[in-house]
Amino acid sequence: MLPARTALWLRLTLVLGLALVGPVTVGWALARAPIYVSSWAVRVSQGYQEAERLARKFGFVNLGQIFPDGQYFHLRHRGVVQHSLTPHWGHRLRLKKDPKVQWFQQQTLRRRVKRSLVVPTDPWFSKQWYMNNQVQPDLNILQVWSQGLSGQGIVVSVLDDGIEKDHPDLWANYDPLASYDFNDYDPDPQPRYTPSDENRHGTRCAGEVAAKANNRFCGAGVAYNARIGGVRMLDGTITDVIEAQSLSLQPQHIHIYSASWGPEDDGRTVEGPGILTREAFRRGVTKGRGGLGTLFIWASGNGGLHYDNCNCDGYTNSIHTLSVGSTTQQGHLPWYSEACASTLTTTYSSGVATDPQIVTTDLHHRCTDKHTGTSASAPLAAGMIALALEANPFLTWRDMQHLVVRASRPAQLQAEDWRTNGVGRQVSHHYGYGLLDAGLLVDMARSWLPTQPQKKCVIPIVPILPLMHVRKNVSACAGHANYIRSLEHVQVQLSLSYSRRGDLEISLTSPMGTRSTLVAIRPFDISGQGYDNWIFMSTHFWDEDPRGLWTLGLENKGYYFNTGTLYRYTLLLYGTVTSSACVQRDTEGLCQECHSPAYILGHLCLAYCPPRYFNHTQQTVTAGPGRPATPALRVCSSCHSSCYTCRGSSPLDCTSCLPPSTLDEQRGSCSGPAPDKGHPPPTATAHRRSPAQAMVLALIAVAFGSPLLCSMLLVGCLPLWVGSPSTGGHSSHPLLWAGTWLRLSRNWCVPQPRPHGTADHCPDWHPSEPALGGQARGGYMGSCNLDLAGPSERGGEREREREV
Repeated sequence: MLPARTALWLRLTLVLGLALVGPVTVGWALARAPIYVSSWAVRVSQGYQEAERLARKFGFVNLGQIFPDGQYFHLRHRGVVQHSLTPHWGHRLRLKKDPKVQWFQQQTLRRRVKRSLVVPTDPWFSKQWYMNNQVQPDLNILQVWSQGLSGQGIVVSVLDDGIEKDHPDLWANYDPLASYDFNDYDPDPQPRYTPSDENRHGTRCAGEVAAKANNRFCGAGVAYNARIGGVRMLDGTITDVIEAQSLSLQPQHIHIYSASWGPEDDGRTVEGPGILTREAFRRGVTKGRGGLGTLFIWASGNGGLHYDNCNCDGYTNSIHTLSVGSTTQQGHLPWYSEACASTLTTTYSSGVATDPQIVTTDLHHRCTDKHTGTSASAPLAAGMIALALEANPFLTWRDMQHLVVRASRPAQLQAEDWRTNGVGRQVSHHYGYGLLDAGLLVDMARSWLPTQPQKKCVIPIVPILPLMHVRKNVSACAGHANYIRSLEHVQVQLSLSYSRRGDLEISLTSPMGTRSTLVAIRPFDISGQGYDNWIFMSTHFWDEDPRGLWTLGLENKGYYFNTGTLYRYTLLLYGTVTSSACVQRDTEGLCQECHSPAYILGHLCLAYCPPRYFNHTQQTVTAGPGRPATPALRVCSSCHSSCYTCRGSSPLDCTSCLPPSTLDEQRGSCSGPAPDKGHPPPTATAHRRSPAQAMVLALIAVAFGSPLLCSMLLVGCLPLWVGSPSTGGHSSHPLLWAGTWLRLSRNWCVPQPRPHGTADHCPDWHPSEPALGGQARGGYMGSCNLDLAGPSERGGEREREREV
């Protein structure tokens, strides 16, 4: 028995506890309990008149039909409170007893939030003008973040002078497996601290990619949930071995390598990677990421003040690297910018000292808003590419280059050399294809189908001296296995002597009329050695047809008495047999017509039409007064919404249906079972799964290889095929998610239309079927062993300050 005083204290404690906890408990219950409103959804069989009768009988106001079929109606009762924690039992009983009511539901409040981006709370995010909508256009990062993408699951490694792994804005995303110190050969990439903080470069680049967001420190990285590593390889003696080891670190774990260094940007140097480093590039793109290919992102260089040209840098002009240039906030050319034909795209940096610069992490656990140069541009591109990889992790290294070409826009970038190439794209030697748009990159990545296998066509050309223009009509290896119809990279390998190398301008003009300057004059290059088997590269001919007359131009831009001799000239074409089976493209590079027997769907060429679509041929339109002729087109058109597969657009053309609907084989229509009273009718949304659930279930189906399981899971995956989750399953692009699912496995099941209502099954699908000649791993490169001239190993310092 407790003493009276103790019992009293216990009672008071209990009362006080209930007083404090009670409101919290009630609030918790209220937040989750349904709140009923004064309106009902009702289904009746006899349409509007029956709904009016029901409203008059029970005192409702008929607010009209919900769907245009006249079966579902919205009723409201003015005598019922607007918000209630319990349903109105009286009206529930009355509606349940009425024989004409097939189904009803008292409506409840639904909490919905706008999926607009919550801006990061980091104190310096307001200074990140290039991605917080302060300038237009910016890099369009906010749009991607609003879709829930932040680089989750993607690993980026910065090859530089180390990374401050315990930095408050980096430690949460730091990945030790993506890090190493090749200067001291230990696993710790921590930079060496000096009074001048000269080894800050790698830490600054890493923060641009993956600085943690919403931790109330510094700013946010572009891919703020990506894993970030660092390789210390520039703070010591640099050899071919060290470069090759750095570029080969954990190629099955690291997705993206970001590098902002290269040979001296002094306007005199012509130098490229050694034998081992070239082999590291080759192995990376053929074997890295499980055969999809490692992504090497490279800063184009800061030699503009010395009139340098990045086509004299064998790292940025490699077909295996994705070269990134810079522009200022106002869209002006930075003073350090190098112009060259190998640059593919551009992101922001700064120009003069008064221009706003890039915000990122700095040594000693600090922040900086003074990062600049092409060193600042390449990591921004690496972060944007990480976002695209999160959206579609099955992209090959060549897929990504195709996407970057299409996701770059001239925007407000100012230069005098903007030109339109043979397929209608604008391109510049300063900016490549323009400012990279993260939103556009991610949107296209979701629907991208595998690029066809890369072909390489080598054309030796015997120069006829003393001509300054060497012309050659080429067939692009027609009639051979390496025949090319659609270009990607074009290389020119030259051996020549010249009395003053920097005075020689070299250009290449394609059969479609695109002129690309391979190297412009370099006033500081006074070498008399010429070019010894040097390989120049241009991306300006992307998607052009290479067949026809190619012209190599050699022009003296300096001293009148300069002399030289062209000894060897080889044209190397890279591309595919067809441009995704595409015959005709518009000015945006989007396909308008496909090679037979392919069908066009949106702007894609497919070997067959997917579920929800049927194939047919649009009739030829002959020319008439004021009307041009239109050729016959093989197209995929939409089935009726009730059909899963079909042979026409009518609701009576169905050949299979989605559960629980069944196919009436005589009528060719789909019909569903009548729902029970008091329960909501089955709808398509009842079968919708989230992308994460669909991915897990799809992988289970692939692992067990069960046709039954696969066909069951496909029903759940279907909404992903016809649109993105953010758009409620509908999109302007009819195959927004198809590119991801079609590449899950060689045995991934794709139901195909079956005539006369036969059951769907899972055929032994191969990745080459969705797009003609497509391969799941289009990154394999055939016989592309290319041996560049250069020493196998060298000592010395590699220029790391592509930060100005």
